[in-house]
Amino acid sequence: MTNKPTHLSRRAFTALAATTGVTAVVAPGTAFAAPGRRIRNVVLVHGAYADGSCWSDVIPRLQAAGVTVTSVQNPLTSLADDVAATRRALDAQDGPTVLVAHSYGGSVITQAGDHPAVDSLVYLSARAPAPGEDYRALAARFPTPPANAGLVYSNGFGGLTEDAFLNDFANGVDPVRARALYAAQGRVAQDLFATKTTVAAWQTKPSRYVITTEDRTTAPELQRFVARRMKAATIEIASGHLSFVTHPRTITRFVLGALRP
Repeated sequence: MTNKPTHLSRRAFTALAATTGVTAVVAPGTAFAAPGRRIRNVVLVHGAYADGSCWSDVIPRLQAAGVTVTSVQNPLTSLADDVAATRRALDAQDGPTVLVAHSYGGSVITQAGDHPAVDSLVYLSARAPAPGEDYRALAARFPTPPANAGLVYSNGFGGLTEDAFLNDFANGVDPVRARALYAAQGRVAQDLFATKTTVAAWQTKPSRYVITTEDRTTAPELQRFVARRMKAATIEIASGHLSFVTHPRTITRFVLGALRP
């Protein structure tokens, strides 16, 4: 693994540390960002059991800050298809870009993040595999989250049962909103989570990570492990898996902190 500085602006760090219910943790060796190219583009990559509309609480906040936002629509048919969709979005950017992912989307940006438009990466409760790593075997070393039991496959594609979606995947989300998200649930190909990445963009580009301590879909212990391995600038939020729904202001600030002024 290539050691690299993690860029975190002093202003962003101070704001995050002062946020109620948020613990800001700066990885060893973290460097504060020096002035550089102005970044005003953000590409958002959703995870499994979701679609691009799941970012609707964060997108207008980023736009209000003057950011150009693109939300990728992953087909969830294969990792290669999802990486291709993300690369198309990156091809359309007019300058350096912050690439953000949630959950399974972390595998997508880990592979696609070597795109020349990508300046840095932001992971939200996300997978962050090493090249060629069996991520399911890695996850098995940590507590099994309850949502796993609710994944059901039929005709080669799978999704969460309503009970697992509402109580585990979307825990902490307003029930009316959670049911709307359930209705838009993206179905995943049966072998989607088994595919291994061949590169790890986090090894060469600055990275940030949001750990969700009330998560019932991805074990917080696993999140902490990969965040440390990445040497990512990290915060912890008392949130379930969908922090961008329950804590959109905090997530927006964290993403904005990755944009150099």
